[in-house]
Amino acid sequence: MTPPDHLTVWQLVREQVPWRDVAPSPQAPVSALRDGFLCFAHATAGRGPQRLSRLLTAYADVRREVAAGADLTPALLARWNRVIRGVPVAVFRRTPAYARNGRERYGLHADTEHRFASCLAEAADQRTPVTARAARAYLDVAFFHPYDDGNARLAGLVLQFVLLRESVELDEVAPILTAVRRADDAGGAADLARLVHGIAGATRRRWLRANGHPSSCRGAGWHDHR
Repeated sequence: MTPPDHLTVWQLVREQVPWRDVAPSPQAPVSALRDGFLCFAHATAGRGPQRLSRLLTAYADVRREVAAGADLTPALLARWNRVIRGVPVAVFRRTPAYARNGRERYGLHADTEHRFASCLAEAADQRTPVTARAARAYLDVAFFHPYDDGNARLAGLVLQFVLLRESVELDEVAPILTAVRRADDAGGAADLARLVHGIAGATRRRWLRANGHPSSCRGAGWHDHR
């Protein structure tokens, strides 16, 4: 039996999530005592030093593009995917994709690549809080599954790019990057946005405490992440 098209499901679910209201806008900038993405990369580097090196190289490029004020584009994602996979060229997939031993299928239609580009462009929409936009972009990469390999790592890089572009750092990313997400779960998508927001708030409070600002550790709109 052919599994349902999880990409089509995600595109429908994506429109059901109240992204603008799911979490309040963060108090940027958010500075971190440590780079949570770097810590996560080193902690999960069990597949070999080359894989880690390629991921760190791509992450360095993410930070350079953030500093340059770049927009999130398919061309940037293709470059990062090429780097993390160690291949000369990375192109949008040409066939349906499968994950989780074939249990999930991501279809391919005439407008799939165009829809993906449009979704990426929404990451710059200031009407939606940046933590929600970052979560949404992360899920877009996961469920559009644009490349033959490396999509999970790429989704993490995209999350970082969207946050860092608006001066939001995270000192912890493992809860975001390791939880299993479902394309048909609108509540789960909203929860991911809240999780990103909560970790950003906790990151900010830890930084303030460490830098001698105990009275500023509870800004408006933040919730504890425990």
